[in-house]
Amino acid sequence: MPTEATQISPKRDLPKAGLGFWMERVIEECDHASVNFAADPVHDLRVALRRCRSMADGLMAMDPDPGWKQMKKAGKRLFGRLGELRDVQVMDEWVRRLGSPDDPVTSSLLQSLSGREAMLKQEAAQALQEFDRKQWKRWSTLLPRRAARIPTGGLVFKHLALERWTQAYALHRRALQNRSQTAFHSLRIGLKRFRYIAENFLPEQHAAWGRDLKELQDLLGEVHDLDVLWATALRAQVFADHDSHARWRQRIRMEHDQRTTAYRTRMTGRHSLWNVWREQLPQDRQIEAGALGRFRLWAANLDPEFRHSVHVARLALQLYDGLPRVGGVDTELRDPRDLLHVSALLHDVGRSGKDKAYHKTSYRLIRKITPPLGWTAHDLALLAIIARYHRGALPRTGQKALRSLALGQRRVAVRLAAILRLASALDADRSGRIQHLEVGERNGFLVVSARGYSALDGMAETIASARHLLEIVYRRPVMVKELKSRTAKVLSMPVRKRGLSAR
Repeated sequence: MPTEATQISPKRDLPKAGLGFWMERVIEECDHASVNFAADPVHDLRVALRRCRSMADGLMAMDPDPGWKQMKKAGKRLFGRLGELRDVQVMDEWVRRLGSPDDPVTSSLLQSLSGREAMLKQEAAQALQEFDRKQWKRWSTLLPRRAARIPTGGLVFKHLALERWTQAYALHRRALQNRSQTAFHSLRIGLKRFRYIAENFLPEQHAAWGRDLKELQDLLGEVHDLDVLWATALRAQVFADHDSHARWRQRIRMEHDQRTTAYRTRMTGRHSLWNVWREQLPQDRQIEAGALGRFRLWAANLDPEFRHSVHVARLALQLYDGLPRVGGVDTELRDPRDLLHVSALLHDVGRSGKDKAYHKTSYRLIRKITPPLGWTAHDLALLAIIARYHRGALPRTGQKALRSLALGQRRVAVRLAAILRLASALDADRSGRIQHLEVGERNGFLVVSARGYSALDGMAETIASARHLLEIVYRRPVMVKELKSRTAKVLSMPVRKRGLSAR
């Protein structure tokens, strides 16, 4: 049976690669489909649209450009309006395969489907007229360039594939547990999303998995086709008696069970393909590294001075590691060091809008991120709060951003914001000259020694102001001073103290 992966006609069977290829393919298939909306051109157009949307879905996790969402939405609209027509055409082929020409049920079903197809072709023609090809062509120039900035095959895409694997595997377990049509249909969609990440962004894995993924998707696609066919036959009331009803029910059930059994055989037990795929995806610390890589890519596409944010993150971690711990450990909270690291990388994403209150824009942008695998919506809320208070007004208990946090979490967020505030100020001029920090305690003071700092330059006042929140958190004064180079100290010593003879 034709499925989502039906072969394209030989004269157009070109290498399927890249977003640019598939976006151009959409325009070509619009022309082919518009001739008479035959089954193959309609199918090919939907395949091209689905490929573009799946790539947009993967790339928008790393690139916040609004073009991805807009393209995906436009593609979904046309894809959806062709969906029922495609279902009718697939059902027509199934009826011809399962029925016989002299069977009244076959004739009645084909007649019902033919009438429905004619009406749906008119709706499809209207949908194509409304599809904005000029805008699509503009996206087909802009978006592939953005996609080219993110190399395929790397850890970030393996992390994204693991995220899709996790979602699809949960749907697999649910489908085997309740065996409902809805559950198997959801599983089909989840497996398809996993397949497209591998196909589009992990060439090495797709070379190993591609055939299995296609066959499994075809099996589940045909299960769905058969479910839709039976529901359509019942709705059309084409069965004249109990025998014809039972006969068709048996035929459809047999085809259906063959495919679900084939799926279970390959996808359950110790040697299940689920386990094979999982072994080749990130494990343990790689999962955290993959999520961090996705955060970095997302921020780099928004922050106009991302090198500054990377440098601030290094300074913030040096401060964190040197400062004394305060308060107890919240076992339900992610490691504060991880929160500080990511919030430092993300803290300036709001600067892309050239807004004076960009720290508030950063807060809103971070809150909208879909948490990558290994992170939660609550983690993202904490990141947003830390970034929000890296500058501007000091955090206060009654503020909306803080009200949703428990007391212990609020203290952690404010402490990390205080560290980030000082780290950001230490590179306020974006020069990167302050590279190394040492933190100590002396006479009741917290002393931050910074190599490259000078009390006489223009940043000193900014740094003096930024340390105030840290003083509130630690309830003691904070002193920032120059860290002398050890080499310079050695060279300044009298010769006799170095044990060398004077000349």
